[in-house]
Amino acid sequence: MERIGGYLVERKLGEGGMGTVFLARTRGGRAVALKVAKPELAADPVFRERFRSEVEAARTVGGFHTASVVDADVDGDPPWLATAYIPGPTLAARLAAEGPMDEPQLRALAAALAEALESIHARGLVHRDLKPGNIIMAEDGPRVLDFGIARAVESTRFTATGTAFGTPGFLAPEQALGHDVTGAADVFALGAVLVAAAGGSAWGEGTPMGLMYRSVHETPDLVAVPAGLMDLVSACLAKDAAARPTPSRLLDMVTGESREPGPPAYSPTVAVSPAPSPYAPPAPQPFAPAHPAYRQPPPLPATPPASPYGFGPPVPLGPPEVVLTDRDSRVVVNATGIILEVGGAAADFEWGRSPGWCVLRGATG
Repeated sequence: MERIGGYLVERKLGEGGMGTVFLARTRGGRAVALKVAKPELAADPVFRERFRSEVEAARTVGGFHTASVVDADVDGDPPWLATAYIPGPTLAARLAAEGPMDEPQLRALAAALAEALESIHARGLVHRDLKPGNIIMAEDGPRVLDFGIARAVESTRFTATGTAFGTPGFLAPEQALGHDVTGAADVFALGAVLVAAAGGSAWGEGTPMGLMYRSVHETPDLVAVPAGLMDLVSACLAKDAAARPTPSRLLDMVTGESREPGPPAYSPTVAVSPAPSPYAPPAPQPFAPAHPAYRQPPPLPATPPASPYGFGPPVPLGPPEVVLTDRDSRVVVNATGIILEVGGAAADFEWGRSPGWCVLRGATG
């Protein structure tokens, strides 16, 4: 075939449970991964109906760690699906060429896969076949392929009742037993992927039936897993699906952070003090002159100095003056002294004069 659904086919990329995968291009030259269903699947109406619903859900999956669905024809002959083409080797090819990953690389892989599963599960999808061959090691990080499609294949009459669909060695116990699966099965597969990326095999080697038996009844082999990731991988590979962490919890475990609400671990950018009460004005700040030649004046005495006659100059009042008066007399107190006026005569008592000194003025001055 040279064209499928208007896409120009360049070459074959591989084969999977659904069918054959081709590298193809749009008329504008953009690359896509074109997945074409096997003939026996294309002839099954159950597959086509399930494939339709899975493609509709897969179109809504976003995130940085999946290959987005860009086009599909569920009624074609054969039916096909096009996703964004992500250049790069699969994780399986990367491990074969370069060997096991160290702990920092494993943590980055775990975080990327957890984010991918978080996006997939948020749309009600379950991958069902997460394995190194379905993970592309792109330049900007790992990408998960074929999410949701496994369910369409699993639901056909070509899968006998009770027979597991997926890849032995990465199947959760509930999958191996033919039970209904949830997103927890993908978390189990993620744990097995991390063991493989560390250079080990969670369930050893052997026949598919032997691998599935051990995943149901035996403890995983975690010798290759770094000590810092042992608890995380063990939690993923729990036999009980309810005991496995969610993808969000996995991210907490990998990064050491939590999304639970709580006080921030950092100081706020702007600290706002509460507004002062209008009934409690702030205390005056001491004046601190900047010029070194400035000399602070001596403080005023707490009480006026004693006078030999029991009377001394008060603290100057300054303007305005104080006037006390009635019909016949008046007393004026100002900054210069005291003026007494009685019956038309006035007497001045100035602050700067000697005690007892006064000036008498007549009514005419």
